[in-house]
Amino acid sequence: MSWTFVLVLAATAYGFKVLGLVIVGDRRLPPVIDRCLALIPAALVAALVMKDTFSSGQQLVLDARALGVGAAVVAAWRKAPLIAVIAIGAGVTAIARAMS
Repeated sequence: MSWTFVLVLAATAYGFKVLGLVIVGDRRLPPVIDRCLALIPAALVAALVMKDTFSSGQQLVLDARALGVGAAVVAAWRKAPLIAVIAIGAGVTAIARAMS
């Protein structure tokens, strides 16, 4: 990947943000669109985590990473602090890899 490509992507992203400000301006978006836009970051992060958890290259795999993510999900569901969720997920993954 070249620096030119990175700079073009950065300029394009900035351009899209400015275009949104110019088009929308001071107008309020409808509440339905506002709610949907608020959910996009969480959906993107969840999609990236699932893709990285259950794939290796172009193949679907089920390994220690799935156990770690499952343990982290349970910890988050039980309202554990974020650092504990991360530590539990990493710990379960490490233990599963050590046992296999």
